[in-house]
Amino acid sequence: MSAPPSPPPAPARLTDRKRQAIVQAAIDAFRAHGFEATSMDRIAALAGVSKRTVYNHFASKDALFDEIMLRLWQQAAAAVDVAYAAHAPLRPQLLALMQQKLRMLEDEHFFGLARVAIAEAIHAPERARDMVARLGDKEVGLARWIAAAMADGRLKPGDARFAAQQMEGLVKGFAFWPQLTMGQPALSRAQQEQVASSAVDLFLSHYASDADR
Repeated sequence: MSAPPSPPPAPARLTDRKRQAIVQAAIDAFRAHGFEATSMDRIAALAGVSKRTVYNHFASKDALFDEIMLRLWQQAAAAVDVAYAAHAPLRPQLLALMQQKLRMLEDEHFFGLARVAIAEAIHAPERARDMVARLGDKEVGLARWIAAAMADGRLKPGDARFAAQQMEGLVKGFAFWPQLTMGQPALSRAQQEQVASSAVDLFLSHYASDADR
């Protein structure tokens, strides 16, 4: 009888845990003190690791900020992704996308990452612009869906990314910016449904082809 497979080596798991602890410590420190006022010593202390360990994972605070921005983008991209279905009605597909977006916007982890990114963008816009430029070449779910529907002739031709920004603006004006800037509570499920439904109807009233109205 063969021996059972051995578990993954502990050092690899420990390394992953330390990296996650460092990133979370950086998020907490950047939120509490800002990017410039946060030292690598502070991050190491919060993470419970040595400063050398922090530098083994991240060469600089800029690299840590890049990691936070990348995770923010990855979470957003993974959370909002519905494949375009050519033979299905447009409205239910868009509603599913917007409902995914609203669920993501109420997630505390996503909100924490967004706070860090936005605060740093205010203090050092050039750093945020550089990161956004690097991530901008990657299509996200909504823009990809709109591009497919435009290519299929079911949405009017145009700039899919611009259209996606318009659509997201309709949602974030109720479910993101008021909570971030004015401390308003998260939307209830009924409010989310209202926001998603009205945003989809407004979007389709402009972009849907005549055959899909």
